[in-house]
This record gives sequence, structure tokens and C-alpha cells, in this order.
Amino acid sequence: MEILYNVFLALHFVGWAVVLGGYLASLRTPGLYTGVLHGALTALVAGIAMVGVGEASVWGDGGPDMAKIAVKLTVALVISVLAFVAKRQGGKAADGAVAPGLKHAIGGLTLVNILVAVFWN
Repeated sequence: MEILYNVFLALHFVGWAVVLGGYLASLRTPGLYTGVLHGALTALVAGIAMVGVGEASVWGDGGPDMAKIAVKLTVALVISVLAFVAKRQGGKAADGAVAPGLKHAIGGLTLVNILVAVFWN
């Protein structure tokens, strides 16, 4: 089960890398890359699967603080919804433009989620 946990962990990292990379790559454009939504959904599903596998076998009696997991899940859900809204908004505009506040909210919340993962013990 530890191998399965590590597979989900790798997918989780790749998902957030796609979100952050897509955000950074689109800073000078009016739109947002479609990969941001796919990366957010990948990170969300992989994170949920990690917690399930970890609780079932890997963590035993220990494991991360469930408050941390709840915060990360909430932020990931918000990022996924914002990325979906950005995709819909970009699809309606001729040039694929997305509101700058929406784009920066996705990037900022992604950084918050990464920082929570790293610094919350």
C-alpha cells in the first residue's frame, strides 16, 4: 500500500506543479491555460486518495493533523472551482481573457496550499 500512497503523492505534486506552472506561464497573457483546471482536479483527487490510503494502512495511529487536511481540502476545492469558472469565462471571450483577480486568486491560493503543506506540522 505504501507504493500506491507514493503514486498518489507523485500525482498530487504533479497536479500542483501544473497549476502553479500554468498560472506563472499565463501571467503575460489575458487567458489562463486549460491545464490549470486539469492540474487542480488531479491534485484534488490524488490528495483525497492519499488520505484514504494513508488512513487505511500507511499512517497507522499517527499521521497528519486532520485540521491541516481539512484546510488543504477546502483550499483545493476553491482552486478547482475558480479554475472551472476561469475556463468557462475564457471560453466565452474571443481572446480567452479571464478576469485578472480570478487568475491571481488561483495562483495565490495555490501558493497558500503549498505553504500549508510545507510549514504546518
